[in-house]
Amino acid sequence: MQYGICNLSIVPLRNEPADTSELVSQILYGEFFKILEQRKNWSRIRLSFDKYEGWVDNKQYIEINEEEYKSLRSESPKLSTDLVEFIEDDQKQLFPISMGATLNGLSLLNHHYDGNFIEHKNPKSNILQTAFLYLNTPYLWGGKTPFGIDCSGFTQMVYKLNGYKLLRDASQQATQGEALSFIEESEPGDLAFFDNNEGVITHVGIIMEDNYIIHAHGKVRIDRLDHSGIYNADRRMHTHKLRVIKKVI
Repeated sequence: MQYGICNLSIVPLRNEPADTSELVSQILYGEFFKILEQRKNWSRIRLSFDKYEGWVDNKQYIEINEEEYKSLRSESPKLSTDLVEFIEDDQKQLFPISMGATLNGLSLLNHHYDGNFIEHKNPKSNILQTAFLYLNTPYLWGGKTPFGIDCSGFTQMVYKLNGYKLLRDASQQATQGEALSFIEESEPGDLAFFDNNEGVITHVGIIMEDNYIIHAHGKVRIDRLDHSGIYNADRRMHTHKLRVIKKVI
């Protein structure tokens, strides 16, 4: 088995081994993974954090050995909390990283970082404070950063920045935690999931106080939440049909 680590700011993770293939997620600086299949120009990988799989360009990561991989896995994630900060490499060159980048591999990569970071769990009350940092971030299918994010990438990164692990896709996240019977049982920081006409869960957001929800739809925005789903006051309509509310923390 081979292993790798992302040594660049934001790297696309694609559905197929081609630059024109669908973006299914992103690999942020410092994330590490197993290499499941390696071709001339592309590798199929499985991220250590959430076991998500996809294809990455071989020029956009560096290989590490099994011992280094296991060492990284044994540590609690150390994450950048600045919207944008800079990494300095061994040639004194600077390059930006985004909020949520993993810093555990700094010494392995011979990089230097002077910004803010977190390496412990925060109380649940901190979830919404983190969520607001992404407010107005444009929607991007497969995105995980303040410059473009999808609904489940948003919830995953907010939870991750507070020390909690969510899976990558909304349908996967819906398998985690304890289901609640009514909105009234929920508290700020819980997750609300929404399905389509076929009953497939396709959307997720974070519950706020007073029947509001923050979620990524066009952009990260705040809307009303009721027993039917999400009500968008700008469009004067319900945009998502409520399926279930889950308490993960």
